[in-house]
Amino acid sequence: MDSSQGTALGGNGGSGGNGTLISQNNDMATSAAGADDSMQKLNQVSNSIQKTLGLIHQLYLTVSTFNAAFQMPLLQRINGLVVELDNMVKLAEKCNIQVPMEVVNLIDDGKNPDEFTKDVINSCIAKNQITKGKTDALKSLRKHLLEELEQNFPDEVETFRESRAAAAAELKRQAQAQSALPNGDVRVKSEH
Repeated sequence: MDSSQGTALGGNGGSGGNGTLISQNNDMATSAAGADDSMQKLNQVSNSIQKTLGLIHQLYLTVSTFNAAFQMPLLQRINGLVVELDNMVKLAEKCNIQVPMEVVNLIDDGKNPDEFTKDVINSCIAKNQITKGKTDALKSLRKHLLEELEQNFPDEVETFRESRAAAAAELKRQAQAQSALPNGDVRVKSEH
C-alpha cells in the first residue's frame, strides 16, 4: 500500500478507496430514494456495513504489510473505521428492527435462519390444528347439548333461541351504528 491510497481513503471521508464499493453505494442510494422511509434507513445501515467491511479489509492489508512508512495511512484507516462505526451506530438507532435471539444463535451456529421461520410456521400450524380441533369439539358438544335439551325442554330451548337471535340482532345493529359516519354513510372495512 502506498500513501496515495491512504490519502484517498482519508480524502473521501472514509467511503473506501474502492471504486466498486462507491458505485454500489450510489446504486443503492438511488434505488432507496423511491422506497419508503424505513426501507431507506435500512439501506443506509446496509451501505454503512458494506463500507465498514471494506475499511476493515483495507486495514487488514495495511496491518499485514506494516512498516514505519505506513503509520500515517494506518492511522487514517483506523480513524476512518472509527468514524464509519460511529455512523453505523447512529443509523442503526433510527431503524426499529427486532431480530429474535434464536435467529442470531442459528446464524452463529452456521445454520440457515430460514429454518427458524420454517419451524415457527410449522409450530403455528400445529397449534392452529389443535385449536381448531378444540373449537370443533365444543361446537359438537353445543349441538349435542341443544339437541338433548330440545328433546327434554322444548319450550325453554325455543325461548333460548329467540333470546339469542334478539341479542345477535342487537349486536349487529350496534356494530352498524358504530360504523356509520356523521353524514349517514357507512364505513366499510377493507378486505386484506
